[in-house]
Amino acid sequence: MGKRDELIEKYADDLRNKCGMEPDMDLLTKVTIGCGPAIYNADSSTVAAGQSGELETVKNNFLIKKLGLSDGPELMDAINSVIDTYGRSNNNKYRAVIYYMLTKHFGKESVYR
Repeated sequence: MGKRDELIEKYADDLRNKCGMEPDMDLLTKVTIGCGPAIYNADSSTVAAGQSGELETVKNNFLIKKLGLSDGPELMDAINSVIDTYGRSNNNKYRAVIYYMLTKHFGKESVYR
């Protein structure tokens, strides 16, 4: 099993145990691959949910550029909802898990098909 596969398993475990959802492994794999080399870097593989600048980056680079959503207050509401689901007290909020949940939230799985 390669490093990426190990990370995907870790993300799936977080989705099951921290977020209470059974992951679509095909979609999770595609979202993880879409994150590129960021998943291998300790800093960029996680989202600092307490930093507004980091949340703006998620909104602009992922929701608007990748998923093609229009900017509006519902985007930040969705980000905060996903972070609440993941658990604000959880220090390691993996970028791929947050992106996966946002993709599901907005029904944008087709971006990865």
